[in-house]
Amino acid sequence: MFKDIQIVELAGVLAGPAVGAFFAELGATVIKIENPETNGDVTRHWKLPNEDPSANTSAYFASVNYKKSHLFLNYNDADDLQRIYSLIKRADIVICNWKKGDGERFKLDYDTICNLKPDIIYANINSFGEEEDRVAFDVVLQAETGWMYMNGSPSSPPTKLPVAIIDLFAAHQLKEGVLTALIKKLKTGKGSKVSVSLFDVAVSSLANQAANYLNTGVFPERIGSLHPNIAPYGEIITFKDGEQVVLAIGSDRQFRALCKIAGCTDLCGVDKYATNSDRVINRNTLHGLLQSKMQKMTSDEFIYACRQDNIPVGIIRNMEQLFELESAQRLILEDENGQRVKSVVFKIEEKQLVS
Repeated sequence: MFKDIQIVELAGVLAGPAVGAFFAELGATVIKIENPETNGDVTRHWKLPNEDPSANTSAYFASVNYKKSHLFLNYNDADDLQRIYSLIKRADIVICNWKKGDGERFKLDYDTICNLKPDIIYANINSFGEEEDRVAFDVVLQAETGWMYMNGSPSSPPTKLPVAIIDLFAAHQLKEGVLTALIKKLKTGKGSKVSVSLFDVAVSSLANQAANYLNTGVFPERIGSLHPNIAPYGEIITFKDGEQVVLAIGSDRQFRALCKIAGCTDLCGVDKYATNSDRVINRNTLHGLLQSKMQKMTSDEFIYACRQDNIPVGIIRNMEQLFELESAQRLILEDENGQRVKSVVFKIEEKQLVS
């Protein structure tokens, strides 16, 4: 789709490079500029203990740098800066992650680049807004926007999610902005500046948790995988074969069907479990009753019965179990940096008309 698009990526770490990787997967030419004084993007050196310390890339780096060309150029070197300018003059999009003042300091700010290429789409990710010079990684945003406070179990401390979810949400937002700017450019011929702050993205992604607070004054506490509005949803059942399955019961019909499979249809007639609202209030005792019934079953028996009756439940898998699935293996990409999973998983189809 984007084989004629050229992108200069000045961004590092995760969010900005994830945007570049998205376009690279769809055929764009993405040239990533890295600082030779720091041996390139810092994530080249974010290695697990079992990775080769002498290798020039890490598994983390491979996750968002698929099919890019890499140039090591120093922003502070006049000749290198002219090479970057030459690349930008031929580019359609520039991706960066400057905090306030950095773009101007390196002479790579929007105004400077517009003078080189007036129709450029200039995409920038920052931490707390364009007027803030604070630097931050994802965990700082998870802390300051409520994510860590509500994540974890009742007995655990505030806990970050195990992926940099705010960075990834920011990448999606920036992609949406860039794609919108591309449509505008097709219509008007004009370029745009697209900017996204991690703070704004983190708050906007709170979705129903924010709405729960804004409309009721109740703010989410740490309840593990449980859902504050639905039950049994997020409850984990352990079966006699040791496998664990998470429940996601979203309707009274599904609850009745679950009780039938578990051999406890009598629960459907108990007032405190009759409706979803009742079940949310009494979820702890309900979980105990369901566990006592279902622990006599195997997970395969239970999963099969649920799928036959369209009841949403999920097997809790580790990474090895996940990537044993053919459906997961189809999402693996590989290049000289290593293996990664696809970022482009949507499908677009055209109707083939017969003349």
